[in-house]
Amino acid sequence: MFAMVLDHPKTRLRAERCADPEPAAGELRLRVCACGVCRTDLHVVDGDLPERRSPLVPGHEIVGRVDAVGPGVEGVALGSRRGVPWLGETCGRCRYCLAGEENLCDAPGFTGWTRDGGYADTVIAHAEFCFPVPETFSDVEAAPLLCAGLIGYRAWTKACEGRPVRSLGLYGFGAAAHLLAQLAIWSGQAVYAFTRPGDEPAQALARRLGCRWVGGSDEAPPERLDAAIVFAPVGGLVPIALRAVDKGGIVVCGGIHMSDIPAFPYEILWEERRLVSVANLTRQDGRDYLPLAARAGVRPQVVTYPLSEANQALDDLRGGAFSGAAVLIPEGVSG
Repeated sequence: MFAMVLDHPKTRLRAERCADPEPAAGELRLRVCACGVCRTDLHVVDGDLPERRSPLVPGHEIVGRVDAVGPGVEGVALGSRRGVPWLGETCGRCRYCLAGEENLCDAPGFTGWTRDGGYADTVIAHAEFCFPVPETFSDVEAAPLLCAGLIGYRAWTKACEGRPVRSLGLYGFGAAAHLLAQLAIWSGQAVYAFTRPGDEPAQALARRLGCRWVGGSDEAPPERLDAAIVFAPVGGLVPIALRAVDKGGIVVCGGIHMSDIPAFPYEILWEERRLVSVANLTRQDGRDYLPLAARAGVRPQVVTYPLSEANQALDDLRGGAFSGAAVLIPEGVSG
């Protein structure tokens, strides 16, 4: 097994070779075909999220082929393709799990944070927390759907709860937003894309995807929005988004980490505007989203890196060097 390992937050990943792990009861071993580079990986590596495992193999947007099956696993064929998401395990017993809200589980496990993830050529995952991947998507195309796509989908369903959404604002036009924009436009919504001021590549991507309006986050949209989703981990965007939504509108915070939200006047929350967050995902989100994304023709814009260049991929993500999503490919895998 070859892996890129994080010894402690705020350090560089190091390459390591070791024996292949064996799956325990209920687990699968997969040969990794592709693993997306998610902003949450940056939060783990940069220490924005507390250290939960050391050393750790990051990565939680994994597409792989099953090459070993642990005891008790049924109905999973060797060689079959599976996607491994952020949510790696739940207790199944707490009140949230019993209510169908396993994303809020009291004792969860997370791929690439509390469990070793996909910055490797081999990964172990719980069989019940892996998804079949529609054949419509190549390995490289499917990888970003496993978190950027899924968290965007969950944020979108939250934004659309309770009332129709005709106009949707997306603040931060990276991996999640460029995937969600395609789904929202396919569904008939007008999408307004907000990027970092002056980010021409991201703005060009938003225009190519069919967004109705594109501008910097320091600009006001030409009309009031029914809903807005803040994907950028910048708390200062929350008051800006609240000012942009109409009466009764909703602002959804779509990330696991965000800088502090500054104080804002009550008047921009008044008139029954709502501010909510989303947390993690459920397996049902994956069952619903992946086939829907295939029907909608969602296609990620992807830049690929060899697995051994994971540090460079993280640096480029941190520095905004590309638009869309980044994906790591183990050496010897075609993608």
